[in-house]
Amino acid sequence: MTTTATPSRTSFAWRGLFLRLHFYAGVLVGPLVLIAALTGVLYALTPQLESWVYSDKLRVPVSSQQLPLSTQIDAALGTSPQGSLVAVRPATEPGATTRVLFSEKGLGESERRAVFVDPGTGRVTGDLVVYGSSGSLPLRMTLSQLHRNLLLGEPGRLYSELAASWLWVVALGGLVLWITRPRKSKRARTHGLIGVWVLGGALFLSATGLTWSAYAGENVASLRETLGWTTPSLKMPGSGGGDHSEHGEHTSSGSGHRDIDTVLWAARTSGIDAKPVEISLPTSPDGAWKVAEVDRGWPTQVDAVAIQDGAVVSSVKFADYPIAAKLSRWGIDAHMGVLFGWPNQLLLLLIGGGLVTLVVLGYRMWWKRRPTSGFGRPTPRGQWRKVPPAALAGLGLGTLVVGWFVPLLGISLVAFFVIDLLLGRRAKTA
Repeated sequence: MTTTATPSRTSFAWRGLFLRLHFYAGVLVGPLVLIAALTGVLYALTPQLESWVYSDKLRVPVSSQQLPLSTQIDAALGTSPQGSLVAVRPATEPGATTRVLFSEKGLGESERRAVFVDPGTGRVTGDLVVYGSSGSLPLRMTLSQLHRNLLLGEPGRLYSELAASWLWVVALGGLVLWITRPRKSKRARTHGLIGVWVLGGALFLSATGLTWSAYAGENVASLRETLGWTTPSLKMPGSGGGDHSEHGEHTSSGSGHRDIDTVLWAARTSGIDAKPVEISLPTSPDGAWKVAEVDRGWPTQVDAVAIQDGAVVSSVKFADYPIAAKLSRWGIDAHMGVLFGWPNQLLLLLIGGGLVTLVVLGYRMWWKRRPTSGFGRPTPRGQWRKVPPAALAGLGLGTLVVGWFVPLLGISLVAFFVIDLLLGRRAKTA
């Protein structure tokens, strides 16, 4: 005897509720997901684009000799920069330039002025504003802000947080609909199949995106701090005990960089072996130097040491990070497309392209099925009445918890309910 598996009565009860939620979320939040996917795809391509656009500053003829870092800094100081010397990123390979970094009034948060120096000749090839610990150049910085806030500043971050907040809901809702699916049109089957293929990537991008968000991100940070999952910080003597290398006011100038070659040698002998490193000058007369690895590829190299009087006085090793801090580091770097190099970029392109296709197909289905008037043709109201009371109560409690932890999701969900209620009343009085 053989039987054909069919969805249970309970699954059909849930299906109506999820179908209605999937419809509203898809129609109203779809544009945000579409924009986030398109800008994310553009951002994933920036390493190659930057290498091409800024080749005159990043690349120089290979030289058989390399000048001391202190001499390269002298060359950068010779351009009479407006700011204070704060850090140096030595050339990582033959033919690459050294970045000498300056703080400068008028720059935004985490922005610095980079002067590019040929390590073989000391020739200055140009200068650019760079951003953050990744050292993003203007093109990547612009695309990053476009992806993050549509170049609208803090208010614009609401768009990306809404997209990240709803992406996982839409993805999991779509999975429920796929599992309980009856016979569907070819367009619906294509939409569902693509959704299943990009499900894991969508959940990953949603989770990692929320860690950067304004409101849910604060809750994630608070949870990590409560559970002891925060990233260890380097103790910096003379800087109040914390790590202030990125945003602190540096007091070094003139000859304050003369010991940098000795500092780098001390760091290398202590185990700082990644090619890309950043050497930060002391932030006070009695402060220490910081030498940090900045290689976000695999295997991750982000160890850091504090050096004072030629000796290592404190260190932080990535191997000693709590597992949650490691997962956070890997998740962020994979989200940015730098963890596994070009395979990581290719995977992001495929996921982003899949999300764009899903949104377009979803709107096409809605357009084909739309009535001549009104807002779409969603599943009839009252689907919640078909769900068993105990399960509905559990769903409601879970929704309250998630809505508190992810505030924009909770607020927008309430807005959906209000809109649905108003449309229902309007339909009854029409």
